[in-house]
Amino acid sequence: MKTMIPKESDIQRKWYLVDAEGLTLGRMASNIASILKGKHKTIYTPHLDTGDHVVVVNIEKVKVTGKKMEDRIYFRHSQYPGGATYTPMKDIMAKHPERLLQLAVKGMLPKNRLGRAMITKLKVYAGPEHPHTAQQPQKVELTNMGGVKTGA
Repeated sequence: MKTMIPKESDIQRKWYLVDAEGLTLGRMASNIASILKGKHKTIYTPHLDTGDHVVVVNIEKVKVTGKKMEDRIYFRHSQYPGGATYTPMKDIMAKHPERLLQLAVKGMLPKNRLGRAMITKLKVYAGPEHPHTAQQPQKVELTNMGGVKTGA
């Protein structure tokens, strides 16, 4: 029995559309990370980027459980002395809700050049409009219990 390693020509990338309205942030992020990695495909290989593109709309209407909106703090540093910045989740949600999902999914991907290539296939938009209609993204229904249902 030989192990089949897919070639670049074997990998066919699809486009998926996710409506984030009413979904829980972390559970949605883990499902999206799985699609970006390509774990839903039979040709999945951990050291190759076999994943698909994901377009997420209505991210401003995403749910966060518990008191995370007040308690969760995001840290950045400018690499200058005294350059630490602590931002609460509610401030990020008010100004740039797209960044919440970007950061959540990025933390679930590999921490190397492969993960950086995978995160570029994620497109997040605050409202219901997106500029990727030419790619004809297939609607995907993510359940709050972690399931993925593809439909037309």
